[in-house]
Amino acid sequence: MLKTYIRLLGFARPIARYAIPYFFYSLFYALFNSLTFLLIMPILGTMFTPDLAHEPVTALPPLRLDASYLSALFDYAYFRLFDVYRPENVLLLLAAVTVTVSFLSNLFRYLGAWTVESMRTRTLQRMRDEMFSRVVDMHVGYFSDQRKGDIISKVTSDVNVVQFCITNTLQVAFREPFLIVGYTVMMIAISWELALFSVLFLPVVALIIGSIVKRLRHPARTSQARMGEMVSTLDEALGGIKIIKSYNATDYIRRKFRALNADLSRLTLSMARRQQLASPMSEFLGISAVGVILVFGGSLVMSGSLSPEGFIAFIAMFSQITRPVRTFIDQFANINQGIAAGERIFSIIDARSALQDRPDARVFTGLERCIELRDVHFAYDDSREVIRGISLTIERGQTVALVGPSGGGKSTLGELLPRFYDPTAGDILLDGVSLRDYTQESIRAHMSIVSQETVLFNDTIEHNLSMGRPDATHAEIVRAARIANADDFIRDCPEGYDTNIGDRGTKLSGGQRQRLSIARAVLKNPGILILDEATSALDTESEKLVQEALGKLLEGRTSVVIAHRLSTIRNADRIVVVDHGRIAEQGTHSELIARGGIYAKLIEMQSFD
Repeated sequence: MLKTYIRLLGFARPIARYAIPYFFYSLFYALFNSLTFLLIMPILGTMFTPDLAHEPVTALPPLRLDASYLSALFDYAYFRLFDVYRPENVLLLLAAVTVTVSFLSNLFRYLGAWTVESMRTRTLQRMRDEMFSRVVDMHVGYFSDQRKGDIISKVTSDVNVVQFCITNTLQVAFREPFLIVGYTVMMIAISWELALFSVLFLPVVALIIGSIVKRLRHPARTSQARMGEMVSTLDEALGGIKIIKSYNATDYIRRKFRALNADLSRLTLSMARRQQLASPMSEFLGISAVGVILVFGGSLVMSGSLSPEGFIAFIAMFSQITRPVRTFIDQFANINQGIAAGERIFSIIDARSALQDRPDARVFTGLERCIELRDVHFAYDDSREVIRGISLTIERGQTVALVGPSGGGKSTLGELLPRFYDPTAGDILLDGVSLRDYTQESIRAHMSIVSQETVLFNDTIEHNLSMGRPDATHAEIVRAARIANADDFIRDCPEGYDTNIGDRGTKLSGGQRQRLSIARAVLKNPGILILDEATSALDTESEKLVQEALGKLLEGRTSVVIAHRLSTIRNADRIVVVDHGRIAEQGTHSELIARGGIYAKLIEMQSFD
C-alpha cells in the first residue's frame, strides 16, 4: 500500500513546488484563524465590564504563551495610538484588528486552496495523459481480455478518486494539524486545566468517526467495479443499437442496465449514509463534550481561576477544533480509497504494453518490400496455436491472397505483418531483416490496412482521410478520394469534405465508409498493403465500386489480400489456402481449380461469376 501511495505522489511532481508554499499558507491561516476566536475575550471584557481600565504600556511586552501577553500587546498598541483610555476607542481598535486578522486568515486560506487546486488539476492532467498513452500503447491482445467500460472507468472515475488522495496529502500533513495545534495552543493560553480536561474527549470523537469512515473502503471499491460494468453495458448498447432493436432485445438490455444501475445506486447510498453520518455524529459528540466542559469550566469561573470572557472564547475554540479533527480523519479515509483506486490504475500502467523496439532497431526504408515468413508459429497467450509452421515468400509487387475456412489463421497472419504481435516461434523478415530489428513506427509507415470493419472517427471527412498524412494538401486528399471512387458521394454531402460523418461514420453507408478507408490508404501511399476481407460485408453495387478502387490501390504494391469472397482474388499472383494454421495448398486460381483440393471445394460452395 505504501509503495502504491508513493507512486501516486509521483504524479504531483515536483511536489515541493506545491508543498513549500502550502506549508506557509497553512501555518499563517491556522495562526490568524485561531487569533480570530481569541479576540472574543477583549471584546467581551470591554463591552460587559464598564469600569475596566487599561494601564498604559509603553514598552513592547516580552513573548509569553498566555492570554496576559496578548492583553499586554493590545494595551501597548492602544496607547501607541490613543493618549486616553476610552471604551469606544478600544472597541474601534478591536474591530479593526478583528477585520484585519479575519482578512489575513481568509487570504491565506484562499492561497492554500488555490495551491491545492493547481496541484489537483496538474496531477489529474498528468494521470489522464499517462493512462491514455499507456492504453493506446497496449498490444492488441490486451483489448480482447479487457472490457472497454472497465478501462474507461479507470481513466475517468478512478482517476478522480486518486487525485483527491494526492491533494489530501498536503492537507493531512499541514493544514489540519496546524489548525488543531493552533486551537490547542490558544486553549492552553486561556486555561491549561480546562484545555487538558477537554483534550481527553478528542480521542473519543476520533475513534467513533474513524470507525465510520473505515467502512467506506469496501463499498467504494465495489462501486468502481459496478461503474465499469455499467459503462461497458452502455457502450455495447450504443454501439449495437441496431442489432438490439432488430432482435427486439431492448427489454433485455434495459433490464441489464437497470440491474447494474440499481446495484451501483445501492452502493452509493451505503457510502453516502456512512459519510453523512460522520458530520452529525462528530457535531453531536462535540456538543456533548461542551456540555461536560460547561460543568468543569463553570466551576473554574466561579472559583475565579478563569474569566467569563475567557471561558466563552474557550468554548468557541473547542467547538471549532472538532472540525479539523473530523476532516483529518475523513482525508485519511480518502487517501485509503485513493490508494485502492491507484492499484486499479497501475493495473493498466503496469500491464504488458506494446511490443518494445530493440535499442539498436533500424528504420525500415521500404526499398524492396519483400516479405518472408520462416516456419512461423503463433498462439494467443496460453491458448492453442493458431499458426503452425507457415513458411511463405511474397516478392515485391506481388499480390498474394490468403483464403481458407474460418478460424484457419488468415487474419492472424495479417496482424503479424504490421507487428501487432510477434511470432511465438519462427520469424518474419522484410527485405531480409527480421521485423524485430526494425522500429515499429517505420514498419507501419510503409503499410496500410483496409479491413472489413472500417474504423472512422467522429470528425470531418477530410480529417478522417488525412489521418495517416496530416500534412497532406486538400488537392492530394481529393485525388486520393477520386482513386477510391469516393469523390462523387463526398461532394454530394452537405458540406463536402468538411462534412462531419458522425460517431464511427454512422451517417454514411457501408460502401461509402469502405471507400473512405481505401482513400485513406491511397493518400498514405504505402509500399505494403494488407486487405482483410475488405468487401465481404458489402452489397453487390458497393462491392463493384470498392473492387474498382482496390484494383487501383493494388497496382505496384506488395499486397496481402485476406478474402472470403473468392471471386475477388482470382487474379492474384498467388493464392495460399490456410487451413488449421498451416498452408494446405498454394498456386494460381487455375492451378488450384485443376488440383481439386480445398480451394476448388470452396469455389463450388460459392456462386462464381
